Amino acid sequence: MNNSIITFETSTEVKNSSVHGKGLFVNGNISEDEIIMVIKGDVINGIECERREENENNVYIFWNGDDIFIDVSSTDKIKYINHDCNPNCYVDENDASSLFLVASRNIKAGEELTMDYGYEEIYDSCNCYTCRKEAG
Repeated sequence: MNNSIITFETSTEVKNSSVHGKGLFVNGNISEDEIIMVIKGDVINGIECERREENENNVYIFWNGDDIFIDVSSTDKIKYINHDCNPNCYVDENDASSLFLVASRNIKAGEELTMDYGYEEIYDSCNCYTCRKEAG
């Protein structure tokens, strides 16, 4: 991993969210395709991922290709990113032990950072900004 990567992680903070519980918000403007933060955590395999999901109800796990997963449950920020069907962020590859959170469009100061969780169950009872707007 390139240690000289400039990110906006110090410009993010966890606050109460109208989407769900707490959310991750940005304090300054971020341009499209900028790396917001490096996603790091406990690197685990698929068997351990399933065990943590089933036995610990851990939902803070990112897939990082093949049989590599990153558990971010002990992190201070990224675990609070909420889902939106029209997100302003996406996850991109970095290396075997980390991923990038990247701005998918220009993001204004004060906005909540969101990503598409990408699993079907979320869409059945989605309460994201986009779905509430469409329902209203």
